[in-house]
Amino acid sequence: MSRMIILTEAELRKVIGLDRDAVACVEEAFAALATKAVAMPPILRLDIPEYRGEVDVKTAYVPGIEGFAIKISPGFFDNPQIGLPSTNGMMVLLSSRTGLVQALLLDNGYLTDVRTAAAGAVAAQHLSRQNASVATIFGAGMQARLQLEALTLVRPIREARIWARDAAKAQATAAELAGKLGFPVIATSDARGAVTGVDLIVTTTPSEMPIIKAGWLEPGQHLTAMGSDAEHKNEIDPAAIAGAGLYVADSLKQTRRLGELHHAIDAGLVAADAVFAELGQIVAGRAPGRTSNDQITIADLTGTGIQDTAIATLAFARAGAAKAGTTFES
Repeated sequence: MSRMIILTEAELRKVIGLDRDAVACVEEAFAALATKAVAMPPILRLDIPEYRGEVDVKTAYVPGIEGFAIKISPGFFDNPQIGLPSTNGMMVLLSSRTGLVQALLLDNGYLTDVRTAAAGAVAAQHLSRQNASVATIFGAGMQARLQLEALTLVRPIREARIWARDAAKAQATAAELAGKLGFPVIATSDARGAVTGVDLIVTTTPSEMPIIKAGWLEPGQHLTAMGSDAEHKNEIDPAAIAGAGLYVADSLKQTRRLGELHHAIDAGLVAADAVFAELGQIVAGRAPGRTSNDQITIADLTGTGIQDTAIATLAFARAGAAKAGTTFES
């Protein structure tokens, strides 16, 4: 007989949130990727183009962790037009020893949202200037909100800007964030103006055409690109990738195939076999991060299965401590 715990999104929201523990959990996962014999197969992706849909399946096994997660993550980007969220999904946590299912996390994408925002915080913590206080977020959806919130955990943010194609959505998100975070957040429709004079930039859109041009970036800025997790997505001008003082991948194997780096390679601006540091190597002290206050740094985050295993393991542990969830025996 085997036992598994079923946890709903509502139950998971009670036991885990975007906080310093979640950031530390994802930071440790990045370090493990650089220092341990992690097994992380390529992302499996199914495209459903007629509905602007895609489904990603991610997983990773980390030696020494009792369980591993398999995540099914759909993104259907026309859903908001019919009143549905663009992302949802679930995670299955299995025992590393026996392969038995330990937990079914019916999170509707919530844990992905948290771990993705936490990854943005890790990138900012290790790559942006320590006194970075003005941030711009491109996008006005859930991830845009969470990325700004995550930045406040690691940097003294006192002012922010929101840019989105939908001006009304940008206004609403800016107002909501200003109320929640307690500092000025303004909406802007001027993409270039949005990055002028800021310290930190995060892009969170499913854009297929660059929304940030190379000539816009200023000395000392840090940019984290979150949106390009598929070959056709492209938020950053390839020339910006080629010209950055420091380019960092979450997984170089992935960003060569489907991140912003892949567009710079396709454009002939970066050699296909060019070697760059991974964020985990910087976290683990095996590669240098920012080396000067004037350096332009770019983090290309495509999302990795190890982050899912890390956040699922943390959620499972916290749920156990809180005696949350429904036990199912088979």
